[in-house]
Amino acid sequence: MLIDVPGFLLGHVTKEDTGCSVVVAPHGAFAGVDVRGGGPGTRETDLLEAHNTVQQIHAVALCGGSAFGLAAADGVMTALEERGIGFPVLPEGPIVPIVPGAVIFDLLVGDSHNRPTAADGALAVEHAFAGTHHGSGNVGAGTGATAGRLRGGFGQSSTVVDGFHIAAAVVANPAGEVVDVSTGALFSRPEMVGEGVDKLKNPAETLNTTIGVVATDAPVTKAQAKRLALSAHDGLARAVRPSHLPMDGDTFFAMSSGDGSGVDPLTLAKLSAAAAQCVENAIIDAILSASPGLGLKSFRELLP
Repeated sequence: MLIDVPGFLLGHVTKEDTGCSVVVAPHGAFAGVDVRGGGPGTRETDLLEAHNTVQQIHAVALCGGSAFGLAAADGVMTALEERGIGFPVLPEGPIVPIVPGAVIFDLLVGDSHNRPTAADGALAVEHAFAGTHHGSGNVGAGTGATAGRLRGGFGQSSTVVDGFHIAAAVVANPAGEVVDVSTGALFSRPEMVGEGVDKLKNPAETLNTTIGVVATDAPVTKAQAKRLALSAHDGLARAVRPSHLPMDGDTFFAMSSGDGSGVDPLTLAKLSAAAAQCVENAIIDAILSASPGLGLKSFRELLP
């Protein structure tokens, strides 16, 4: 799970057909981002470029509701400010929590007017600090997720590399398929075959997106975090085919709770490979944790 990585918290708010998920770094995190989908919905991504001033962020908001869902990040900021978490503008001035975010398109699943709000973002922060609501499946931003012709969801995976923890939390909501329709097998788990996948129909519209966070306690720099975000997309491409389509908004953030002193190239290479593997595994966790609902079949119910 993502909370296996020291320095990070995770909280969900789950509504009837949408929701939001927040990854919180109470002590700050060096971070990077890579956006490869053709239809992204994001905020504060320019700030994460290595040449820009602010070095650390305090949370990432992953939300349903398409562009409307970005409002949840406002509530995340308010909740963090109330806890004294943020970027000090002046030595004795106000603090500004830095909260990048990304959204998925789920407006055609359920009620399109039911979207994450600022109040939901604030509640997700409270859940994160309470240590509740941090599981996988149709929770948080994964509530209204679809994966091709199947129900998607929120998934997680973690591992340890050279003593450093690394994990991925992913909202699997791709326009592409996670299964080989001709055989019913999961691309990333060919031994798992669902029956009748070829008889399922794709949703009428395929305006989707896969978004997520790779988190580590390795002391990567802001620029090295960007490399982890880049590598995260390799895991997406292995689990979803095709990926990074014009109608997707595929976006991955990378966050480090380390001190930002940097790692050597070999360690960075190992962490990058692990980031891709964790994302691939997290997408599978999302698909296998999903339940049928909102007019969609889950892969799990198709297993013999």
